[in-house]
Amino acid sequence: MSDIKTKVQGLDPNVRARNMDAIARKSANVYESLAIITKRARQLSVDLKHELHNKLEEFAVNSDTIEEISENKEQIEISKFYERLPNPAIIATEEFLNNEIAFRYVERKKRPQE
Repeated sequence: MSDIKTKVQGLDPNVRARNMDAIARKSANVYESLAIITKRARQLSVDLKHELHNKLEEFAVNSDTIEEISENKEQIEISKFYERLPNPAIIATEEFLNNEIAFRYVERKKRPQE
Protein backbone atom coordinates (compact mmCIF):
# COMPACT_ATOMS: atom_id res chain seq x y z
CA MET A 1 0.00 0.00 0.00
CA SER A 2 2.88 2.36 0.63
CA ASP A 3 3.61 2.47 -3.10
CA ILE A 4 0.20 4.07 -3.70
CA LYS A 5 0.86 6.70 -1.03
CA THR A 6 4.18 7.64 -2.57
CA LYS A 7 2.76 7.58 -6.09
CA VAL A 8 -0.09 9.99 -5.28
CA GLN A 9 2.04 12.51 -3.40
CA GLY A 10 2.40 14.71 -6.49
CA LEU A 11 -1.19 14.22 -7.60
CA ASP A 12 -3.51 17.24 -7.47
CA PRO A 13 -6.16 16.49 -4.82
CA ASN A 14 -8.66 18.87 -6.41
CA VAL A 15 -11.44 17.68 -8.68
CA ARG A 16 -11.12 18.86 -12.26
CA ALA A 17 -12.98 18.40 -15.52
CA ARG A 18 -12.02 15.38 -17.61
CA ASN A 19 -12.25 14.62 -21.30
CA MET A 20 -15.02 12.02 -21.47
CA ASP A 21 -13.91 10.87 -24.93
CA ALA A 22 -10.52 9.89 -23.50
CA ILE A 23 -12.23 7.97 -20.71
CA ALA A 24 -14.64 6.24 -23.09
CA ARG A 25 -11.83 5.21 -25.49
CA LYS A 26 -10.20 3.02 -22.83
CA SER A 27 -13.10 0.56 -22.82
CA ALA A 28 -16.20 -0.09 -24.89
CA ASN A 29 -18.10 2.94 -23.58
CA VAL A 30 -18.10 5.60 -20.89
CA TYR A 31 -20.32 3.63 -18.51
CA GLU A 32 -17.99 0.64 -18.49
CA SER A 33 -15.05 2.96 -17.91
CA LEU A 34 -16.81 4.58 -14.98
CA ALA A 35 -17.68 1.16 -13.55
CA ILE A 36 -14.00 0.18 -13.70
CA ILE A 37 -12.93 3.44 -12.05
CA THR A 38 -15.60 3.02 -9.35
CA LYS A 39 -14.49 -0.52 -8.48
CA ARG A 40 -10.87 0.57 -8.21
CA ALA A 41 -11.82 3.59 -6.08
CA ARG A 42 -13.68 1.29 -3.67
CA GLN A 43 -10.63 -0.96 -3.42
CA LEU A 44 -8.40 2.02 -2.68
CA SER A 45 -10.85 3.41 -0.13
CA VAL A 46 -11.04 0.15 1.79
CA ASP A 47 -7.26 -0.32 1.71
CA LEU A 48 -6.50 3.23 2.86
CA LYS A 49 -9.14 3.07 5.60
CA HIS A 50 -7.81 -0.24 6.87
CA GLU A 51 -4.24 1.06 6.86
CA LEU A 52 -5.22 4.25 8.69
CA HIS A 53 -7.11 2.34 11.38
CA ASN A 54 -4.16 0.00 11.89
CA LYS A 55 -1.78 2.93 12.35
CA LEU A 56 -4.13 4.73 14.73
CA GLU A 57 -4.68 1.57 16.80
CA GLU A 58 -1.04 1.78 17.85
CA PHE A 59 -1.89 4.98 19.73
CA ALA A 60 -5.14 3.75 21.25
CA VAL A 61 -5.30 3.97 25.02
CA ASN A 62 -7.61 1.60 26.82
CA SER A 63 -9.06 3.45 29.76
CA ASP A 64 -12.45 3.42 31.39
CA THR A 65 -12.58 7.12 32.08
CA ILE A 66 -13.99 9.41 29.47
CA GLU A 67 -12.80 12.52 31.25
CA GLU A 68 -9.16 12.13 30.31
CA ILE A 69 -8.47 12.84 26.65
CA SER A 70 -4.89 12.98 25.55
CA GLU A 71 -3.72 14.32 22.21
CA ASN A 72 -0.83 12.60 20.57
CA LYS A 73 1.06 14.71 18.02
CA GLU A 74 2.10 11.65 16.01
CA GLN A 75 -1.52 10.53 15.79
CA ILE A 76 -2.57 13.99 14.58
CA GLU A 77 0.19 14.04 11.95
CA ILE A 78 -0.85 10.62 10.63
CA SER A 79 -4.47 11.76 10.38
CA LYS A 80 -3.49 14.97 8.59
CA PHE A 81 -1.36 13.01 6.12
CA TYR A 82 -4.30 10.79 5.17
CA GLU A 83 -6.63 13.80 4.93
CA ARG A 84 -4.28 15.45 2.42
CA LEU A 85 -4.25 12.41 0.14
CA PRO A 86 -6.41 12.75 -2.96
CA ASN A 87 -9.85 11.19 -2.99
CA PRO A 88 -9.76 7.50 -4.05
CA ALA A 89 -11.93 8.35 -7.07
CA ILE A 90 -9.31 10.87 -8.24
CA ILE A 91 -6.53 8.32 -7.75
CA ALA A 92 -8.50 5.64 -9.63
CA THR A 93 -9.26 8.02 -12.52
CA GLU A 94 -5.59 8.89 -12.89
CA GLU A 95 -4.64 5.22 -12.79
CA PHE A 96 -7.26 4.45 -15.44
CA LEU A 97 -6.13 7.24 -17.76
CA ASN A 98 -2.48 6.19 -17.36
CA ASN A 99 -3.32 2.55 -18.22
CA GLU A 100 -2.31 1.34 -14.74
CA ILE A 101 -5.55 -0.60 -14.17
CA ALA A 102 -5.96 -4.01 -15.73
CA PHE A 103 -9.53 -5.06 -16.40
CA ARG A 104 -11.21 -7.92 -18.17
CA TYR A 105 -14.70 -8.90 -19.13
CA VAL A 106 -16.31 -11.88 -17.47
CA GLU A 107 -18.32 -14.00 -19.83
CA ARG A 108 -21.93 -14.37 -18.83
CA LYS A 109 -23.49 -17.79 -18.78
CA LYS A 110 -26.50 -18.14 -21.00
CA ARG A 111 -29.70 -18.96 -19.18
CA PRO A 112 -32.01 -21.54 -20.64
CA GLN A 113 -35.27 -19.99 -21.83
CA GLU A 114 -38.16 -21.04 -19.66
